[in-house]
Amino acid sequence: MKSPAASKRSGILAGGNWIVDQVKIIDTYPQLEQLANIKSQSQGTGGSPYNVLVDLAKMGAGFPLAGAGLVGKDTYGQYILDDCVAHKIDTKHLKATGEAPTSYTDVMTVQGTGKRTFFHHRGANALWDAKDIDFNKTKARIFHLGYLLLLDKMDALNKEGITHAAKVLQAAQAAGLKTSVDLVSEASDRFKAVAVPTLKYADYAIMNEYEAGQVAGFKIRKEGVLDTVSLRHAAGAILQFGVKELIVIHFPEGCFARTRDGKDHWQSSLKVPDKHIAGTTGAGDAFCAGVLLGLHEGWELQKSLLTGVCAAAACLSDPTCTGGMRPLAQVEALRKKYGVRPPLEPEED
Repeated sequence: MKSPAASKRSGILAGGNWIVDQVKIIDTYPQLEQLANIKSQSQGTGGSPYNVLVDLAKMGAGFPLAGAGLVGKDTYGQYILDDCVAHKIDTKHLKATGEAPTSYTDVMTVQGTGKRTFFHHRGANALWDAKDIDFNKTKARIFHLGYLLLLDKMDALNKEGITHAAKVLQAAQAAGLKTSVDLVSEASDRFKAVAVPTLKYADYAIMNEYEAGQVAGFKIRKEGVLDTVSLRHAAGAILQFGVKELIVIHFPEGCFARTRDGKDHWQSSLKVPDKHIAGTTGAGDAFCAGVLLGLHEGWELQKSLLTGVCAAAACLSDPTCTGGMRPLAQVEALRKKYGVRPPLEPEED
């Protein structure tokens, strides 16, 4: 049930990383000083708010969509702004700066496996601090922020050990918005320092199993096999860090969610044939978009998770992050087309 206060709000405001992806399909990933062949190249969306909002627009979300962040005053920046206009995404809080170029990523995707390697230029995203957002003046129901660990000013800690992102999320909650956060799969030891004090001000946390493991201190995948016991322990730990309503952890086999009242939900992914997988870039954001769609609309959680895995499956059909997304009816039809993997069988604690 939606609260009376929530019912007066509508829409998703998503802020964070705005990136132009240059996706290159390569025949193999080379060793140092060796050569690989680029088989094809395409340009597309990148970054949590950009991907999530475009995915929602393509699924036909029937509520307002708005972006917040920083791009450069350059060709890539104009490309992003024009793309938002084309998808009816409000850009009031998506500003352009002359102090840094628009962020971009070269995504090297190995043909045949879909495995990706990212070469990223942080650009204008490193300067964004969200200070221009007055959450009391937005009518959005949800504020989604991503990616933690890839937003320099938002990740910065003050003398009390609180991140700027935490303060922004706190302001959103105080204004009556629900807050959602996502992380980036960074190879570092910063997860506890940056993510933990920020999660206290998240109503929803949506992340993959690597990120969840790094935040909570559990190794969730051991020798390539998902450890469902460690997965559940990690989810419990993340809720203990202060996430108010819901933690959702996604992985290739499906997803797991635990609510504040301790209810667990499992959802297997779709059985997408390898020949239909053009790339895995953006699948996590597509999953996030599907889940946020359901949370905004007040769906049963299981339906939201199923929509998330269907959206992720749609994403796999294109090498870019959002090129494979379709209207919601077509996304949901993929369940019947491909079928669902066998139910995930959690091990006993």
